[in-house]
Amino acid sequence: MLVGSDRGSFQVYAYTPAPATCCNTKIRHLQAITLRNLALSHESNRPRRGTIDDEGLPATKKSPAKMLALRDAHNMNHSKSSDDLRPIHETNISLSPSPTKPRTPPRPSFAKLRRRSTLEWAASTSQQRQRRLQDVSAQRMADLFYSIHIPNQQDPIYVSEVAEKVMNPNFRNIHFDSHDPQLMRLDEFTLKFWAKSEAMSNYSLLIDMTLSMRSLQFIGKSLSSFHHPFPPNCVVFHLTDGFYTAFTDARVDEPLDPFRDGPAKTTSSRTLTTSSFDALLRLSKLDDSVQDALALRKQLASELERTLQENQTSLSEKTQLAETIDFLKTIDFATVTVKKQLKVLQQKRDQKRKALQSRRDLLTRDSALRKEVLMQVEEEEPAHSDLTSRHNTVKASITQQRRRVTNDLSKIYPITPLPDQSLAFTIRGVHLPNSEALDAATPESLAAALGHVGHVIQLLSLYLGAVLPYPCRPRSSTSTIIDPISILTSTTPSKSLSTAENELAARTFPLFSKGAVRFRFEYGVFLLNKNIEILLSTHFGVRVLDIRQTLPNLLYVFYCATAGDEELPARKAGGVRGLMRMRQG
Repeated sequence: MLVGSDRGSFQVYAYTPAPATCCNTKIRHLQAITLRNLALSHESNRPRRGTIDDEGLPATKKSPAKMLALRDAHNMNHSKSSDDLRPIHETNISLSPSPTKPRTPPRPSFAKLRRRSTLEWAASTSQQRQRRLQDVSAQRMADLFYSIHIPNQQDPIYVSEVAEKVMNPNFRNIHFDSHDPQLMRLDEFTLKFWAKSEAMSNYSLLIDMTLSMRSLQFIGKSLSSFHHPFPPNCVVFHLTDGFYTAFTDARVDEPLDPFRDGPAKTTSSRTLTTSSFDALLRLSKLDDSVQDALALRKQLASELERTLQENQTSLSEKTQLAETIDFLKTIDFATVTVKKQLKVLQQKRDQKRKALQSRRDLLTRDSALRKEVLMQVEEEEPAHSDLTSRHNTVKASITQQRRRVTNDLSKIYPITPLPDQSLAFTIRGVHLPNSEALDAATPESLAAALGHVGHVIQLLSLYLGAVLPYPCRPRSSTSTIIDPISILTSTTPSKSLSTAENELAARTFPLFSKGAVRFRFEYGVFLLNKNIEILLSTHFGVRVLDIRQTLPNLLYVFYCATAGDEELPARKAGGVRGLMRMRQG
């Protein structure tokens, strides 16, 4: 029998025992409990008398818009299903025997069948369907747990864990803390399910079931073998021999008292023997021994508990002593560790002190040496002033002598301009055109003029103390110039010469055009002009505008070398003139 009552927002179901189907089931055989088809609210099971459809409304087909739509639309039949169909009244077939062949009942007309309309979901989006599905799931899901109670005891003997947001909760196996034989032999108890939905803040009672283990009905060794639907809030009991439930609306054919209808009928004439008196007596003694052992265990447990309570102070002191010993060991270990760290730090301190002392000694020695040097500088300062003045005097004399020698060299190799020609000069009366017009002069005069220029450049480098990157070999009209800087290789090396001689021959360029390769001659003239440019830029700090103007640039070198505020010094006695005088004498 199922009785419903309102409590909170749920329907509380109270069950009463049904007729018994198993006789010797006790609470010790209970292993687990599950719940199927969770129902949080009472649903009406009243059968519908018609389909829920817009076509059933009286004024549906009478509106002008509907009539116009039906006139233009094509015929469309609804799909058929087994839900919400109107009942089919088949013709009654006579059960009386008749010699005639029974007539086949007519098939029902599908034109009268109509199912519930689903047009409201036709235009809905996937988000709306998902939201509707979530709302329906939230209404059907809840947090559940159950408790088992026995008569004459207020507190429950077992409380399960909480199954969160489920419709068919499965709970863990039951393990009773108490092993009281009287408790394990009970076959009646009260089962309470507590539930909490998302709309509630506290748990409310959902099912209050008082039942007897004998009233359970066997449904199979496993739930997969049971193919019938479970009713709402159906409780399934997991026992040692299978699964049981309490169908409150099922009819049970087995009577409450199996011996009410008389003794069982035997199917064979052979008489079966039951347990003997000795076996029953041994079983009774074994049960007494088990009860005595349980009582002894309980007594020993109480004595041990009393002994522990009496010696609680000693046990606590012993525990504190062990903790203190562990703490002291920890302190000793920390002390040893700190000592090791202190020793390492002391060694580092000593090393740093030694390094600092060595630095102090070095600073002291350096300071003393610096004082000595300063004293020497102070002592030699007058001599330094004298040496500085002498150095300046010698330097000025050298400069004046360089002016005089350069002046003499300019007189030996005079450079004079040609009349009525721009930037055209001669050296010792031989015309040397600029590099862009070398063909304006004869090869002989061109070679002689370039030989004079090479000789002047070599002498100036010696007199002025300037190093030329491209040294010259002045030999009159067969002069040459060497390029030791560029990366050059000999294309046709001579087998009679060594590698060094071949490399020197490849780096030597002629300053004459007759009998020489043209590009090597032009490159030699370029190197000669480069020497003049380097001499002006490095020694005098003058920038050359056009290096192709050979004689104008060389004349500018003479101007820079002989420039000065004072007059040119006279030649000193000796030298060539002295030698000539000695010969005359």
